[in-house]
Amino acid sequence: MKTLIKNVEIIDAAGQRSGKVLIEDGKIKKVYKEKGVVRAAYDEEIDGEGHGLMPGFIDMHCHLRDPGYEYKETMETGMKAALKGGFTSLVAMANTKPIIDNVDALQNNLDKAAELDLCQLIQVAALTKDFGDEELVDFEALRPFTNVFSNDGVSVMNQDTMIRGLAASAQNDFILAAHCDPETSLVQRDVELLEKTGGHLHVCHISKKETLDAIREAKERGLDISCEVTPHHLFASAMEYRVNPPFRTYPDRRALIEGIKDCVVDMCGTDHAPHSEEDKLKGAPGINNFEMAFAMYYTVFCQNGIGVEKLSEMLSDAPARRMGLKAGLIKEKYPADLVLVDLNWEGKINPKDFISKSRNNPFGGETLKGKVLMTMVKGNIKYDDNRSAL
Repeated sequence: MKTLIKNVEIIDAAGQRSGKVLIEDGKIKKVYKEKGVVRAAYDEEIDGEGHGLMPGFIDMHCHLRDPGYEYKETMETGMKAALKGGFTSLVAMANTKPIIDNVDALQNNLDKAAELDLCQLIQVAALTKDFGDEELVDFEALRPFTNVFSNDGVSVMNQDTMIRGLAASAQNDFILAAHCDPETSLVQRDVELLEKTGGHLHVCHISKKETLDAIREAKERGLDISCEVTPHHLFASAMEYRVNPPFRTYPDRRALIEGIKDCVVDMCGTDHAPHSEEDKLKGAPGINNFEMAFAMYYTVFCQNGIGVEKLSEMLSDAPARRMGLKAGLIKEKYPADLVLVDLNWEGKINPKDFISKSRNNPFGGETLKGKVLMTMVKGNIKYDDNRSAL
């Protein structure tokens, strides 16, 4: 099956250029300039009508709630919501029920994702057994199935456990994604440990200027550290809506935006955390982000003079490079994971229209820019705004 996508503005970390993209057998066969002649035969033609074509978004941090919390979200509803938001690959955290801390549990989720055939799932494994304080998981057994380990949702307070985890990340070549609460002090501790131990550290959902400063200093010292920022921490400050970490001050939010400009903040992570209405009323921290994330990010970028190429880098190229994936660019021989976006769209997104099982997002009614029109995974259309979710 060969598909030609024509009349698009190709946008990725390498820049913008008008052109066409030929897809064959789930991969990008050839990228043409706007006036390039397509001599190859193809079976299907998609007219992009001048809209932007971006690499599929890779969410470095989300919660699918499956297994164990399917009343909040299932893998299917979560992935369909992600596709509506332009996300083609999901790094899903391990705080399910049971916690994903063994090969059988991890493989069950990978099998479920393969059967659904929606998004690519990178299933995170826990760092410690049952998110406990001391006993590490069997990294050698789990490593063939994932390269991300995290106790996200629970901070690793035991310093010795963190030392051993970082050492294992170096020995077994995986990313240790750290949930840090209290944020700045734990990041500062982990940076010190990283310098002594080595390893590959990723700091989840940073929200404070002081945290950003600590990461900047660590990068200047040559340490292998990366970090992510959520759409809501970029979009708003000082809100009472409960998320973890909480909404910070306006100066903190400004610092994060400046951190994007000077390349200290590496990538985007939605921290998609769906909850039932009852759980949210009881105070559960978290926000439903898949379907609003792109518009929230793009709105902030536009307001602050940051190019959409930078957004593509943070949504696609940077997470792909961090995780060693051949993805994140519109380039020949790369997977045909693609997102057609209307960068001129402006309007309001209503959480009541979410595909997700949950609706916990306080930004309904806000005017946003940018809309996902179509999402392809391996050359197959998985979401089409004209026909709703497939």
